[in-house]
Amino acid sequence: MLIVHKYGGTSVGSLERIENVTTRVAKAKKEGNDIVVVVSAMSGETNKLIDYANHFSSNPSKREMDMLLSSGERVTASLLAIALQEQGVPAIAMTGRQAGIMTDNNHTYARIETIDPRAMQKELDEGKVIIVAGFQGINESGSVTTLGRGGSDLSAVAIAGALNADACEIYSDVDGIYTTDPRIEPKAKKMDFISYDEMLELASLGAKVLQNRSVELAKKLNVKMVAKSSFSDAEGTVIGEETEDMEAVLVSGIALDRNQARVTIREVSDKPGIAAEVFSKLAKNNVNVDMIIQNASTTDGTTNLGFTVPASELDQAKSVIEAFDHDIGGMDLDDSVCKVSVVGVGMKSHAGVAATAFCALAEENINIEMISTSEIKVSMIIAEKYAELAVRTLHASYDLDK
Repeated sequence: MLIVHKYGGTSVGSLERIENVTTRVAKAKKEGNDIVVVVSAMSGETNKLIDYANHFSSNPSKREMDMLLSSGERVTASLLAIALQEQGVPAIAMTGRQAGIMTDNNHTYARIETIDPRAMQKELDEGKVIIVAGFQGINESGSVTTLGRGGSDLSAVAIAGALNADACEIYSDVDGIYTTDPRIEPKAKKMDFISYDEMLELASLGAKVLQNRSVELAKKLNVKMVAKSSFSDAEGTVIGEETEDMEAVLVSGIALDRNQARVTIREVSDKPGIAAEVFSKLAKNNVNVDMIIQNASTTDGTTNLGFTVPASELDQAKSVIEAFDHDIGGMDLDDSVCKVSVVGVGMKSHAGVAATAFCALAEENINIEMISTSEIKVSMIIAEKYAELAVRTLHASYDLDK
């Protein structure tokens, strides 16, 4: 079998932990598998490099930041290759460029365009374990690019797709995907299997085990992902194609996202084009809008327009609205909210899923401020002070603890 391993920063966070990864990779290789390993920088290394850059400039060049930040993964890859060689396992470290990863020109948040797997395949044919520095590639001009936070997951999935790997195993400090955050609800259960769509929703709604872009790519390339722990031999959770019997499970998980803020624009002219102008300006300023709600028009021809943004982008959203050309009655900002979501493919064939959530929160006197739904999710904005109570309440309401 050809298996891609990906190890995150905590899994390679020290020399001792790199030794642990070395043992795991050597064991997989000796079992007869072809192995490609994708590694992150050692935990804390990327932040340290950012601090170094900020010592010299408050706004460093994105190109130079890519050159700087990509070095962390190269250090890990080289150390792991040396450690494997010392154990008698043929191994070679590769940069993203040497692995054939081509990206677009968007420095610090590039997208992979193509992968030429021939160099990797040659080393595999010679019996070597390949260790690829994750999170990076090169653009058409030959400059190093990086893929954004969590980009090593993306590297691993893309490489698995290019090599037609049998599986892409994502190793971190947790042993799989749980029905909710076990730190909030100790009764949370590890799932044996979850569909791409459910995992994509959970990842985009606050679950941090997998980067959502990597799940999206895995679905597109039909790459079997497995979320596992580098500190145990537990089986982990498989992420793959949805099956018919999955619809028998009403809800798979509860997600919580605390990085939320609500913006309300009061007394906006209620006429065609105003909302389009507001959200176009926000988009041009890289503000990501999530939920949107517009009240009915008042007798004076105005309305209130509310929406949510990541809390980290609230100041930028405020600046955009303050510079808005049209008269508005005022603006209210609230960063003391969070988003709690119910996810499951079973919603497609079951009625009353949303009603169960609304009733459960109402019984706990938790007010729902905004609601957003899709075919397999219901998301609600509530006061942040009720975040953990809401997660535990919903988890119990759908019998996820049984």
